[in-house]
Amino acid sequence: MAKSSGLNTRRAAARFTVAAVTAALVATGTSTAFAVDAPGRSASQVSTDAKASGATQYGVKVQSKKAQVNALYGMDGNGNLSGYAPDGKGGLGPRQPTGSGWQDTRFITQVDQNLNGESDGIWDVTGSQLRYRDWSSTSPVLVGGGWNIYNRLLSAGNLGGAAYEDLLARDGSGVLWLYLGYGNGKLTSRYKVGGGWNAYTDIAGKGDLTGDGKDDIVAKDTSGVLWLYKGTGNSKAPFAARTRIGSGWNAYNALISVGDINYDGITDLIARDKSGALWLYKGTGKAAAPYAPKVKIGNSGWNTYRILY
Repeated sequence: MAKSSGLNTRRAAARFTVAAVTAALVATGTSTAFAVDAPGRSASQVSTDAKASGATQYGVKVQSKKAQVNALYGMDGNGNLSGYAPDGKGGLGPRQPTGSGWQDTRFITQVDQNLNGESDGIWDVTGSQLRYRDWSSTSPVLVGGGWNIYNRLLSAGNLGGAAYEDLLARDGSGVLWLYLGYGNGKLTSRYKVGGGWNAYTDIAGKGDLTGDGKDDIVAKDTSGVLWLYKGTGNSKAPFAARTRIGSGWNAYNALISVGDINYDGITDLIARDKSGALWLYKGTGKAAAPYAPKVKIGNSGWNTYRILY
């Protein structure tokens, strides 16, 4: 069953007022937020059968922090949204239509604001504006403008060590920035993570990969090598030095993590190959080898989605 989050149409005068305010905002994580009108857009959540749970796998005891359990969503070229719930067996259930009207959106990422182990909504960038939409709300919240300076955006969990999930954004010069979340869609001012991140064609993560209780990310470079960045929980230096996972990852044109797909308590990675097939890399909880061998979970056809989130 899906939780609906449609948008109500406002009068033209209200739209003009919001647009004027929006023009004055900049992408520095302003804590001021507004309910805004975006006629024609809708989104809903696909329910999952499992809540986040800890586990032991491959002889590794995972710390008390739980892995999220979320559906995988995709946006096609026409702006239509679809969701696929984990089936409890390491695969995905049937497609469920979840929304439409997103054809102008550049980025979408799920976020768990109340820390209950599943996403509460999404951040999206459409045009230059960042919005947060709670699954249960009828209106999105405008977080700020100026977000067209970024070419990559994702929420990989709690990276800064505060109470809530955060947002990563990479600008056109390759600098990665961290915005700490307040748990309601709003964000702090940004923290500089570092430069050189334009070396990566993909950045993904949603939780703890190494069993130390801190959320991590992985990044694929232009030569196809995948790297692990272990989280530190320090907003001023959120990642330890990178370690090499392996080569050959240029076989994939998209990497995405939405949390735990096979309900073992460890976050996983989904990869889409160039033929449009989908592969699952189950998390192991080991920093030295964070993923088990790949398992195919989707046949060709997944290239229909311009965004996976």
